Amino acid sequence: MKSSKTSFRDGLDSDLSDAEFSTLAIRGGHHRTAEGEHSEAIFPTSSFVFNNAAEAAARFGGEEDGNIYSRFTNPTVRIFEERIAALEGADRAVATSTGMAAILSLGVGLLSNGDHIVCSCSVFGSTVSLFDKYFSKMGITTTFVDPGDLEAWQQAVTKNTKLFFLETPSNPLAEIADIKAVSDVAHKNGCWLAVDNCFCTPALQQPLTLGADFVVHSATKFLDGQGRCMGGAVVGPEKEMEEVFGFLRTGGASMSPFNAWVFIKGLETLELRLMAQSERAMALANWLEQKEGIDKVFYAGLESHPQHLLAAKQQKAFGAVLAFEVKGGQQQAWNFINATRVVSITGNLGDVKTTITHPATTTHGRLSLEEREKAGINDNLIRLSVGLESLDDLKNDLARGLNTL
Repeated sequence: MKSSKTSFRDGLDSDLSDAEFSTLAIRGGHHRTAEGEHSEAIFPTSSFVFNNAAEAAARFGGEEDGNIYSRFTNPTVRIFEERIAALEGADRAVATSTGMAAILSLGVGLLSNGDHIVCSCSVFGSTVSLFDKYFSKMGITTTFVDPGDLEAWQQAVTKNTKLFFLETPSNPLAEIADIKAVSDVAHKNGCWLAVDNCFCTPALQQPLTLGADFVVHSATKFLDGQGRCMGGAVVGPEKEMEEVFGFLRTGGASMSPFNAWVFIKGLETLELRLMAQSERAMALANWLEQKEGIDKVFYAGLESHPQHLLAAKQQKAFGAVLAFEVKGGQQQAWNFINATRVVSITGNLGDVKTTITHPATTTHGRLSLEEREKAGINDNLIRLSVGLESLDDLKNDLARGLNTL
């Protein structure tokens, strides 16, 4: 359900249809209860009580709006859904238990046995595994292509292709796909385009305005911003979202009310965090690019990045995640990581605490050597998700790693 009204006063709705991003991030989707709470309320309940049997029957039968069971109707989750839908400019959002559950819900909700997906080869390792190993068991096949090769997208289309899927910027190499151009190819062939907007979030990029049909999120990352909870979301048109919601209602990969409340709070500072983290990431990318022992830095904000101009065109800023290759191999990369003392060695990203990881043996470790090579995940690659610590402290900490090379 699209969020356009928010109660600022008891009994008074204020129109937010023309509100700017920062206002929507704080006010969107909040419909106050009779208690008049200022902060959004948490409803930690499994089910809801009806006034009578007729009301229960009407709600279960879809004849009357209202809460039924928290697996698929919860007021706190609804606030998060309405807010993220408003920020992405979508008709509706469906909240899920994780980001991967969001992709699963999109696929199972909209695709059938015999359907075909064309997917960028530069996506999160678990996305590759989901499509290649598990969707294939349901008779849904996938062809992986270079995200920047429009001809490859077109050539991969078959009569059964239903969905294009891409991640931009990609994890972890910050490859940038032209969302408008890929959406044109998809729509010319009667296909949907879904974009994983995890790295940018709607604060930096709004794929629907560039032609995408769906956006998926791992709310676990920047939407939360402090590494507290797991969650995800799918946003898109009402008709298709009803099918995604239908799978969620039955399959149960639902977001908890408490997690939804945490994400609601995270959205309030999303834009401020992302802009500040992007500034630090830009400074660190420039700094690392000049250091001996570093072979290459992958960050779209650098003029040396092959898709720098495209990123500048479709993003508000360049994001908080960068990657770099050290001279040597896996051991040299591990030595660099192990020498740090401030940053956190963890596979998660999007936190106000800077995190560092070795993709080839963590986030992309379940991929085959051939799949990693195709995706450019080399043994000497390190990923850095930049937080909000002092820039000087971060440089000093990474210098400890540089001293091992």
